[in-house]
Amino acid sequence: MFQPKPMTHLLVAASKEQMASVVTELYRHRVFHITDFVDQGKEGYEGVKLGVPFENAGQLSADLIKIRSIENVFQTSPGTQFDVPVRPAETIRAAINNELPKIDAEVSTLTAKRSNAETKIRECEQRINELKPFALVPVELDLYRGYETLAVYAGYVEKDIEFAFPSEKYFAAGKDGNFLVAFVESANAQEAEKVLSDAGFISVSLPTETGTVQAAIDKYNTELTQAKADLADATAKILEAKAKYADLLAACDEVLSCDVERAEAPLRFATTEEAFVLDGWVPYDDVAKIEAGLTQATGGKVYVTVDEDEINYDEVPVEYNNPSFAKPAEVLMDLYARPKFKELDPTIILSIMFPILFGVIVGDVGYGLIYLALALVLRKLLMRMGEMGAKAFKIILGCGISTVIFGLLYSEIFGLSLPWHSILFSRHLPIGGDHLPQVMDLLVISVAIGVIYLTIGWIFGMINHARMDHKGAHRTKAICAKFGWLAMFWGMLIILFSLIDIGTFIAGITIPLPNLTVIGLPLTIVGAVLFVLGAVFVARENPLDLMEIPTNLLSHMLSFCRIAAVGLSSVAIAMVVNFLAMEFFIGPAIADFSVVGVLLIIVGVLVLIIGHALNVVLGVIGGALHPVRLHYVEFFTKFYQGGGVIYKPFGLKRKFSEE
Repeated sequence: MFQPKPMTHLLVAASKEQMASVVTELYRHRVFHITDFVDQGKEGYEGVKLGVPFENAGQLSADLIKIRSIENVFQTSPGTQFDVPVRPAETIRAAINNELPKIDAEVSTLTAKRSNAETKIRECEQRINELKPFALVPVELDLYRGYETLAVYAGYVEKDIEFAFPSEKYFAAGKDGNFLVAFVESANAQEAEKVLSDAGFISVSLPTETGTVQAAIDKYNTELTQAKADLADATAKILEAKAKYADLLAACDEVLSCDVERAEAPLRFATTEEAFVLDGWVPYDDVAKIEAGLTQATGGKVYVTVDEDEINYDEVPVEYNNPSFAKPAEVLMDLYARPKFKELDPTIILSIMFPILFGVIVGDVGYGLIYLALALVLRKLLMRMGEMGAKAFKIILGCGISTVIFGLLYSEIFGLSLPWHSILFSRHLPIGGDHLPQVMDLLVISVAIGVIYLTIGWIFGMINHARMDHKGAHRTKAICAKFGWLAMFWGMLIILFSLIDIGTFIAGITIPLPNLTVIGLPLTIVGAVLFVLGAVFVARENPLDLMEIPTNLLSHMLSFCRIAAVGLSSVAIAMVVNFLAMEFFIGPAIADFSVVGVLLIIVGVLVLIIGHALNVVLGVIGGALHPVRLHYVEFFTKFYQGGGVIYKPFGLKRKFSEE
């Protein structure tokens, strides 16, 4: 339950003639995690080098690149295609040979047409924008060039200027800036440039067209219209081609991806002139199946053995081994880090407690039904994301169900009371009514959850050090240090309960708590001994760790109060929204119904919709973020390292093809 799948280290060796058969068989089973051979003088591998791809690898890679370039044009991929009929791989390979060249030529033509149209549109728009300022000047375009004794300047200037020498100048004020055209004798060009520079002149390129400005603009507008029509036509035909070929391309992508992976597999092997060796990891339950399959595929011309050398457990690939109900939480675990092979896997705790804490925090029937509806609406989109999306869908579904259940227990629906008293605890605040929430009960329960979490975390920490560390004084100190934190924590709690009757100290609490002050001094002594003993064990490993006492013992425990606090804030927002809508808009409008009253009712309904919609979003953020944080920060830091190697079996999970 808390362990990844057991793995077996296998070595496979055979002659090079059997390489293709071995690769095909391993690919078919899709359970062999290959450990890449590193050609760096590894002991026992003298004279051994990396293998080379199979002969067809280059052509397969070229075809795959071609297909993915077409998919890029279509904005599709195998992950975006669904309901594609499964076809035999040989049929798809025949399509690659026969259909791919025609598809590539068609798409290349359409892409070139679209690209040319886009280029033409940019050019026309640029030329039109460049010509528009010259429309303000009563000079035909031919007159801006071809002079030997005149210099021509055109551009934007802050204000009109005057030259101290003969010139012909046109100044036009425009909304995009003041435009100036000046014709001066070449002998005065240097002085003219100085005057223009001092005036903040920004030059533009002189037009190369002929005739009037409007005629040139009209010509480019005509070309622009035609280019846009060409672009629309090319885009439409690309969409038609996408609808026609997208499913086939997804299947071809999958088959070629498989073929390329197989063809390039020897790059991961250790080879000699005559033979090859590969090593990797196989789930223990699949070892016999792999051995039998390889023996049959090669006619017995293969050597398969279990590597019994000392194992570096940090290099063992990790595959989760959780029950089906816990698998969705693996997404949340991978966001943090995958456990190491010898490390306890807390996925099952996260899978149970995450939706429960979400429900405890949000706990509203109305919001829960919205989350369920949201999950169903997003189902198709999430399923397109593959396995991760399917797990995310189940997480949202679980959180919605949990929210509905706790809403029934709290007797809450959109901040209103259901027709029964709260079964668990009341969270109804005195907003627009006489309700009194059981705040202290909720806080005590939240802290109690924190006590349980921290206790389990330090126990798991002791177990992990016992399992993962090498035998010796360091492991003993590490285990004792975890026990030391646990002893200090419970010593602190025992001292607290022996000195204070919590039940009477906290006003308004209805949870029956034992009064341990009757034991008094003996219990205080026990707590003090535990605390001092724990401090000694922690200091033996690292005295500086004692600086973390306030954080580890108090801060992390009290951090669980956020479960009650965030939940109460959600209830408060819902009740305030209801109060504002009913008391200021809907209630007065119903009491004095009129045209204005109808408008007030509409405003009140909008307040309800917008307010509760905002609270639904905040519920997602608060209900999801805080439970995740409590696990990652307060819980995992007590025992969890993570950083395990992700199990990646050799082979692609097929959706569109079959061998």
